[in-house]
Amino acid sequence: MSSVAIYQKEAWYDLVSAWRTPGFVLPALAFPVVFYLFFGVLFSPAGSSHAAYMLVTYSCFGIMGPAMFNFAMNIASDRAQGWLTLKRLSPMPVSAYLLAKMATSLVFAMLIIVLLFSVAAVFGDVRLEQGQWLGLALLLLAGTVPFALIGLLLGLTLSDKAAPGVVNLLYLPMAFLSGLWLPIHLLPQFLQQLAWVWPSYHLSQLGLKLLAMDQGQPLLHLVILGLTTAVLMGLCVLVFRRYTGAK
Repeated sequence: MSSVAIYQKEAWYDLVSAWRTPGFVLPALAFPVVFYLFFGVLFSPAGSSHAAYMLVTYSCFGIMGPAMFNFAMNIASDRAQGWLTLKRLSPMPVSAYLLAKMATSLVFAMLIIVLLFSVAAVFGDVRLEQGQWLGLALLLLAGTVPFALIGLLLGLTLSDKAAPGVVNLLYLPMAFLSGLWLPIHLLPQFLQQLAWVWPSYHLSQLGLKLLAMDQGQPLLHLVILGLTTAVLMGLCVLVFRRYTGAK
């Protein structure tokens, strides 16, 4: 079997496995859409840009969850059951296993993006330029990477029982403190400063820049998000090498 076929099969089986888990699929797709309908559409003042603003922030919220949960919970479970050890001992490259989970996260991110964009256009009367729709979608897909790395790091260090709770403890406060549920300027000043700690804040500001609704300094947000991603990747490599005993 060719290397390409191995990667394709692993990605397909990982996606099918995730899709057959209603406890993962339904919250991943429904939560950001329902929240956006309530807080981005129904409570949006007539004639305001609130629906467009919240489309960006709830899209960021939406793509975070599948990436973090898919990596953290599944990898922690595979470690506990010995499945990850078996994968490592097989001829299949470890990269195929990790890229398969990344592909699944991207598929769910795309589904969430399509759902939210459709709701925003139909019910929120959000009207953007074609380049803005496309640019925002591409940014969100690329922005999935740091959250997948967070999930990978948690999956490699936590037990299968601890992983879901820890992800929730990180995911939900991160979303709130990044201004994804409420516009960041409505938060107290000290929380607005604390938002700079979270990659979700920088991703949302880059998305809002495409709509000219950001707080400024887009280059700084891009640099910080890139550095955060690089640090997370380095930590994942170190932890994985320690787990496998590789040098």
